[in-house]
Amino acid sequence: MQGKAIHVQAGGGYERVLVGQSQAAAPRAGEISVRLHASSLNYHDFAVVSGMWGPSEPRIPMADGAGEVIAVGEGVEEFAVGDAVVSTFFPTWLAGEPQVEGFATVPGDGVDGYAREFVTAAASAFTRAPRGWSHAEAATLTTAGLTAWRALMADGGLKPGDSVLVQGSGGVSVFALQFARLAGATVIATSSCDAKLERLRALGAGATINYRRTPEWGARVHELTGGRGVDHVIEVGGPGTLAQSMEAVRVGGHISLIGILTGLGGELPIIPALLKQIRLQGVLVGSRAQQQDMIRAIEASGLRPQIDRRFALEEIVAAFRYQESNRHFGKICLEF
Repeated sequence: MQGKAIHVQAGGGYERVLVGQSQAAAPRAGEISVRLHASSLNYHDFAVVSGMWGPSEPRIPMADGAGEVIAVGEGVEEFAVGDAVVSTFFPTWLAGEPQVEGFATVPGDGVDGYAREFVTAAASAFTRAPRGWSHAEAATLTTAGLTAWRALMADGGLKPGDSVLVQGSGGVSVFALQFARLAGATVIATSSCDAKLERLRALGAGATINYRRTPEWGARVHELTGGRGVDHVIEVGGPGTLAQSMEAVRVGGHISLIGILTGLGGELPIIPALLKQIRLQGVLVGSRAQQQDMIRAIEASGLRPQIDRRFALEEIVAAFRYQESNRHFGKICLEF
């Protein structure tokens, strides 16, 4: 099978993004062939394509892929031709504790990803997509959806009545808001844009903070929680926001370290971490089993993702430039 594909040349950079072709072999034992129809953009994909963390050799980018099974190899019983499926971020991390360090096995980084029309891979590299979801909707789950799910449900043990702080209106934060509300938790959301804060309130945020007008927003979170602080923080900013997150969290609270939007390095405030006995947990997406748990919850609840804008596969550079503008709310998708 041959189809259209995006190729990023060694080193990355928008000027090194080419539209070409790729081949997909017939599935062998334990494999499936998928006609991909959608992907979604994440910061990690941006880092690869833009050249921030460019590949060392030519690479088909994009970690998220959703589509339809078109062939199954011998011994595959989980999927049948016609099934709607969505990829996993770590194809070899099936269940249990984290088993993979870094991105060597991650599609779109260490191996070829899903910016292509056809792929053949191990059946375990995919899960069933949520019933009734479009391929674009399903493609939002691989990275952003699962990161939010693992942070709150698997690592955080979120309970009804807990409080959650989310930062901004990107894919992980919006999913975290939706999952938190689904579980009966209250949410405080931050953004620099009042229009986005209004949309976050419409999704269920009980309180919002414009962090440009309130740079000491950690103290404001304490006020909003009666001096206690929140149980969980979805920390996507990185070194530029961690100190405020540590101010915002309660004694013994949980901070999920997810993003690096404000930089790659900085000082860790040790004393507040010790005095408040904060649990800091690095989160790099999740396992296949966690993805399946998330999809079962989605199907039981009727939750739908927030897709801001859709681009054609050939418009991948325009899609990433739009992501850089930070005008989006939720996810940006490629459809093909």
